[in-house]
This record gives sequence, structure tokens and C-alpha cells, in this order.
Amino acid sequence: MPELPEMETYREFLNHNIRHKPITDVVINREKSINTGVQTFIDYVKGSNITFVKRRAKHLIFELSSGKFLLLHLMLGGLMFLGTSKNSPDRTKQIILSFGELQLNFIGLRLGYLHLLSKSELDEKLSEIGPEPFELQREEFLQRLERKKGALKPLLVEQSFIAGIGNCYSDEICFEAKIHPFRKANELSDGERNNLFDSIRPVLARAVQFGGYMDFPMYEGDKKTGSYNENTYVYEREGEKCPRCGGTIERVDHSSHKSFYCPNCQK
Repeated sequence: MPELPEMETYREFLNHNIRHKPITDVVINREKSINTGVQTFIDYVKGSNITFVKRRAKHLIFELSSGKFLLLHLMLGGLMFLGTSKNSPDRTKQIILSFGELQLNFIGLRLGYLHLLSKSELDEKLSEIGPEPFELQREEFLQRLERKKGALKPLLVEQSFIAGIGNCYSDEICFEAKIHPFRKANELSDGERNNLFDSIRPVLARAVQFGGYMDFPMYEGDKKTGSYNENTYVYEREGEKCPRCGGTIERVDHSSHKSFYCPNCQK
């Protein structure tokens, strides 16, 4: 599932390529992927411009010149591809937004969605999401962490605690902080709590730099999107050597969460 770095990569790319371009056509192939009737959705979206693309947690927000908003959550399996009918992937597209010959394809939206919302509806939809990692200050983080007693891995992926982090980057953050992913939050020392905070931004910033870990290209010839997949430290590297201490990376399953870590340097 795309996390903050993947959605940030998409956001930057889309702002550069479709901002202020009029939406000339809208195709809905799966009505369950939207939240209105098909014709209502088309009437509000077709003819509008996307004035800006924002990110909130794992969502993208398309601001429309009509005053409405499109809220995207790709969920598990969701992808986007920007191109033309000539280089479009041979995949089922649930939604297609056209900007002249240019097409933004939404693929794999079986669980994901693209909802048409007013400003008040958008605010309500996002109201329970926690603070953004790049905006979160140390004091607030430590205060929020102090009230928690559970294991770190489930806590870091809890969107009401902190926004945009999922399975991949929670593992990478715990590795950077040298903390076992299933340590209890209330058992961490002050130093470990500060190390955890100090690890969040660098891990996410590095992932954005490498285009995230989702390796489906965003456009023809895309070499950046997904290259973090080749640069993870522990995620999906079971049995490989730890890049820090040379120990062997292990996988551990806890409730519904899988996690990868180095037992030698993440005590």
C-alpha cells in the first residue's frame, strides 16, 4: 500500500504535469470507486482545472477550479499512470481523467477510491488523521508517545497517532532508531524516545528522494518511482546482512503485522 513517500512522489509529479490543465473528459468504469452517481461526478469534474495537488497522510487531494475536491486513497493495489492512449498500461482502469491527449489512469481501485467532496466534507473526512511527520515538533511527539503503552510497530502505522507511515517505513524508522519494532512505547528510555523522533524525518525524506518503494512506473520511461525498493535497510530483506552491523535480518509476525529488523542492533 502506498505510504507518505509514494504519495509525495505522485504529488510532486502531478503538480508539475497536470496543474492548470482543463479536464476534457472523464471515464468511470467502476462506479464503486466514486461516491456519487456517474453523471453527477462527470458534471462536476469535466471542464474544471486542477489548481493544485496536495497530500494529507496517504491521501492525495486534487483541488478543482469549481471549488470541489477529489480525495484519492489508492489503498492496497492502487496505482496511477500518466500517459496517452498509445502507451497506456494493459490494465483495467477504474477511472480515467483526460487532459486533451494526456490521460491520468487510476488502476487497481478495488479497495481505493476517488471521492468528490466539498470543503466541509473533505475536512470531516480527514479530521481524525494525526499530525504530518514533517510538521510534527519534538515536544508534541514526546507528549503523544507518553500516553501510549502498546508496541511501536502498530503505533507508528496508526494514522491517528502520526500520518502517512505504514508497514515499510515503520520498519525503516525503528531500524534507524536502533529499537526493536515491538518494544512497548512506555518502556522506552528518554534517549530512545528522542532517537525515534530523530529517525522519522530522515527515513521519510530519503524515501521521497528515491521515489518511494512502489515499483510501478508513473509514466513511460520512469526510472525514479519505486527505486527506494532497492535501497531499503531492512524491509523485505529477511536473511540478508544488516547494513549497519553485519547481523542477519529477520522477519517477525505480531498480530496482523509483519516486521523486518536486525536482532543484533535493534534490541
